[in-house]
Amino acid sequence: MLISMEEARETLRLDGTDNDIIIQPLVEAIPSYLEVATGKDWTKEPDNRLAQTTAKFILQLWYEPEDANSAALKRTIDTLLTALTALGRKR
Repeated sequence: MLISMEEARETLRLDGTDNDIIIQPLVEAIPSYLEVATGKDWTKEPDNRLAQTTAKFILQLWYEPEDANSAALKRTIDTLLTALTALGRKR
């Protein structure tokens, strides 16, 4: 996993574990999404902060897709995916 459940809750600004049943599958799906989008398995990269940051933005978008900031999140994610793809080609 790229981010822990604790990190996911912090990212979403949630207290407690009430929403874990919703959050857990999203967190588990992010590594596969990143691999398909960038062509690289980022879970094998030790301490890759760019991939972790991207995962947190994706989680925010997936958790609340109709949020007022959705368009900005999508643009940010697209930019981060471009950077990860370029980084993945170098390694």
